[in-house]
Amino acid sequence: MSKVRVLGAGLAGCEAALWLAEKGVQVELFEQKPARKSPAHKSENFAELVCSNSLKADRPDSASGLLKAEMDLLGSHILPVARKVRVAAGGALAVDRDAFSAGVTQLVESQPNITVVRKEVTELDESLPTLVATGPLTDGALAAAIAEVTGGDELSFYDAAAPIVTAESLDMSRIFAASRYGRGEADYLNCPFNKEEYEAFHAALVTAERAELHEFDGNLTVYEGCMPIEVMAGRGADTMRFGPLRPVGLVDPATGHRPWANVQLRRENEAGTLYNIVGFQTNLKFGEQKRVFSMIPGLANAEFARYGVMHRNTFLNSPRLLDQGLRLKGHENLWFAGQITGFEGYMESAACGLLAARSLWAALNGRSYEAPPADTMLGQLTRYITSENKNFQPMGANMGLLPPLAEHIRDKRLRYAAISQRAQAAMALWAKETE
Repeated sequence: MSKVRVLGAGLAGCEAALWLAEKGVQVELFEQKPARKSPAHKSENFAELVCSNSLKADRPDSASGLLKAEMDLLGSHILPVARKVRVAAGGALAVDRDAFSAGVTQLVESQPNITVVRKEVTELDESLPTLVATGPLTDGALAAAIAEVTGGDELSFYDAAAPIVTAESLDMSRIFAASRYGRGEADYLNCPFNKEEYEAFHAALVTAERAELHEFDGNLTVYEGCMPIEVMAGRGADTMRFGPLRPVGLVDPATGHRPWANVQLRRENEAGTLYNIVGFQTNLKFGEQKRVFSMIPGLANAEFARYGVMHRNTFLNSPRLLDQGLRLKGHENLWFAGQITGFEGYMESAACGLLAARSLWAALNGRSYEAPPADTMLGQLTRYITSENKNFQPMGANMGLLPPLAEHIRDKRLRYAAISQRAQAAMALWAKETE
């Protein structure tokens, strides 16, 4: 009988352990609580929700709803628990977090093929197939062991990320494609400010409300290379114009002149459906990001696939390190899952556990493994974290990741419903093939 180790009893670890155990695999599930808790964790139970009790939208025509539909098709054990303990939250799936954690813990501890070992793991033993799902707060000796096996500088400890917007939501009548001084290809989209627009934007930015750091974030060092844009704006009205908003080397074709200031958008994925707002690392509240960054020319109706964040986060440079089966390249017995891979969010983390479990199951049975189809949410998230990306940052489920339909549907709700149906049909077939 096959035996594997799973490190971490969070959402990803529990999903993986339960799925593998149901297949008859003997699973040793290691959890450091209660012997050692991170500053964020209070409960001794598994799958503890730290920040919010919301698991986001449940509608299948939303990104989060589609993600859940795909998880159902993959045999999620955590979603049924969540639905049993849901609390009123409109269209979102929100849960009683204590009841949810207790329910998942009971499910894991009652599974005869899972042996729970409550012990801090300080090293990686690759003598058995091992799945590391220790979460975004991985630190100490284990983080050092992961850094050693991944090459030292391939492990990030703070997440300072700029917002990402969908390409289809951009107003291209206000935006032009160009590289500075016309060098090379027109790789960037440019959002040109005139003086009046820039001054209004600067005034809004310096007075915008910032998010409070969690107590477990500690005192984040503000590095010059990833300074929050609001901090930069506070240094003076022209500081951004000599930094990431510098207009030099650019000519706005609408005016024939250099802009007063210029925001650049960089392609975020190979398909060109998502764009990163270059240099806009931020700690503003999400609502403030929407309000203020929508003042950027061309972004008035921007749809944010993810907002900027600046908080404590440990994650791998997955595009360099992981294959599409979430296995560490060059290591036969080592997989990673959850937020440490760059899957961002509660449900994304759990779903990543399901994918890693199937990859590991394939290896145990001597079978090859391929990521889910490219028109599924989990297929695109997998490709995002394992495709070349020198500016890699974690990513959560969003409709901007998915390829467009063969025939465009003008109504967004109907378009997303059709994309969701296509994804679920593809996932249903893939799930059967990888059982």
